[in-house]
Amino acid sequence: MTDLPIDLDNVTIAVGNATMLDRVTLTIAAGAPTVLIGPNGAGKTTLLRAAMGLVAPMRGTVTWQGRAHVPPVRRAIVFQRPTMLRRTTSANIRYALRAARIARGGHDEAIERLLAMVGLSRAADRPARRLSAGEQQRLALARALAREPDVLFLDEPTASLDPASTKAIEDIIRAVSQRGIKVVLSTHDLGEARRLAGEIVLLHRGRIVETAAASGFFESPMTDEARRFVAGELLV
Repeated sequence: MTDLPIDLDNVTIAVGNATMLDRVTLTIAAGAPTVLIGPNGAGKTTLLRAAMGLVAPMRGTVTWQGRAHVPPVRRAIVFQRPTMLRRTTSANIRYALRAARIARGGHDEAIERLLAMVGLSRAADRPARRLSAGEQQRLALARALAREPDVLFLDEPTASLDPASTKAIEDIIRAVSQRGIKVVLSTHDLGEARRLAGEIVLLHRGRIVETAAASGFFESPMTDEARRFVAGELLV
């Protein structure tokens, strides 16, 4: 059973006196990647965490295919700075397979397939913490994919990476999407959003300002905030 669509209905989340999401309503459906954009503090990470089920709304509801309180068995998330376990690259994936309760008999084949998918086959026996930042991010993607998710959430997956590493991550995202996995990612990079998105969601001050197909959003944004953001102006 799939977790899609994911519906956020009038969701409000606050931390202390700071409102992170303010009455957000959004449907995340199967299809091309959904890309969340907006300035720092706009609520992108909080929205990802809420859709993953890691944080509960103070008001409103989050449902997965109409069901509430669904364990994240068919969902996976990669944070901006993923933690590497103190073991080899392949052992990091083996740990993820065990955590996902994948049958042990298929682990070796799955590890080989996942390492090939993210371009780390030659790094299988290297300590994960000695990988470059880009390689660690690719390993984090492989660990997330070990869960065989329906939905993959990515929080700024190419932040601070060089162009070659960014391209490698974007290529993996395209391949994952073509396999039918729904990708939802946040980014500050409008170029990346143009390259990857099927749908754009612009957030500002915890609210959704505009949601549109990527082509329409960049060619003819409907709101003043979207026009300013696309033009490179700061939203404050």
